[in-house]
Amino acid sequence: MINYQSAASWHFNRKRIAWLFLTLLMAGRLAAADPTPSALDADPSGWMDLMPSADLKGWSRVPVPPGAPLGRAQWHLDESGKLLVCDGDGGHDMLLCDREFGDAIFHLEFRYTRIEGKTGYNSGAYVRNSKDGALWHQAQFGDGKDGFLFGETPGADGKKKFFNTNKTLTENRVKPAGEWNTLEITARGKGLTLWVNGAVTCQYPECGNPKGFVGLEGEGYRIEFRNLKIKELK
Repeated sequence: MINYQSAASWHFNRKRIAWLFLTLLMAGRLAAADPTPSALDADPSGWMDLMPSADLKGWSRVPVPPGAPLGRAQWHLDESGKLLVCDGDGGHDMLLCDREFGDAIFHLEFRYTRIEGKTGYNSGAYVRNSKDGALWHQAQFGDGKDGFLFGETPGADGKKKFFNTNKTLTENRVKPAGEWNTLEITARGKGLTLWVNGAVTCQYPECGNPKGFVGLEGEGYRIEFRNLKIKELK
């Protein structure tokens, strides 16, 4: 004889368990998606302002690749003095701050100037570069994509080695052209960590340069930067 009341109760409890599991799963996903604050927002003390003056004193243009001829001067401050602009028509270069840093967090905000019909927006930011740009550690960011680390760093044998964290990228957090993005590169010991718009997107554990120069990339697209700051870590 079938106990219909027991069967109905079993089905009801199974539905409750399934619903509870789904609720917990969704809650976990939402919690994982919650953005984390930037290091600057989490602790605004101890930061150094890196925004250059109108004459860009203390910053140097370096061609990419090293030794190539530089195009026209394409970096300048806007009239307000609050935006560093790369016009994007002066060839491929780096604009490097002349001061070296070791363990530090490099904070910057950027947006591309959106042009109707244009695609392939490309730029980046650097930490621990050599003065001539032959050794480089870049955070790559495009238009609504990328947000990974790659570059050429000294290996254990003293020779340069190429690295690329694109395949370990957890998610694409870079916003489309025309929108502001916030990015931070943390260099501590041999580790490099990239944080983009609320979350860490990738890490690289074998940086071979204990110190170097921070900077920005110009690569054929107009881009604006603001709030360039750095915090040395002790």
